[in-house]
Amino acid sequence: MSRRLAKLSPYELHKHLINEYFLTRPGATRWLQRDSSRDKTDHDVIRENHRFLWDGETVDSWEKELAKKYYDKLFKEYCIADFSRYKENKVAMRWRIEKEVVVGKGQFICGSRACEERDTLRSWEVNFAYLEHGAKKNALVKLRE
Repeated sequence: MSRRLAKLSPYELHKHLINEYFLTRPGATRWLQRDSSRDKTDHDVIRENHRFLWDGETVDSWEKELAKKYYDKLFKEYCIADFSRYKENKVAMRWRIEKEVVVGKGQFICGSRACEERDTLRSWEVNFAYLEHGAKKNALVKLRE
């Protein structure tokens, strides 16, 4: 070991000794870990780039492509609505997922998130006005209630 160190230049010896010092201290490996504080999961990326309707919009990044792939998997015949804040004049709507289609939620079961009514359902075609990425938009959607 000492023969190998004797052959090093002063700078290389300094680098070697500093590396040995940092790597033999307890907790030294935390210096080698990369900063993961700004990492994004697929869920975060989809949430940031989600669109209620993709009307021929160009997909110019992998983030938008991921959000578009998720959108393509949704079932867009009927909506599921959340009326929990209707007193504030706020209604949330989203497309159904496969699990909801299989059980009939939104088509044979009431389309409200909290409702399980199966009888006397009526179909409504409503104008859904929403704000998406700072732009006001409208969509005509079907809802069973």
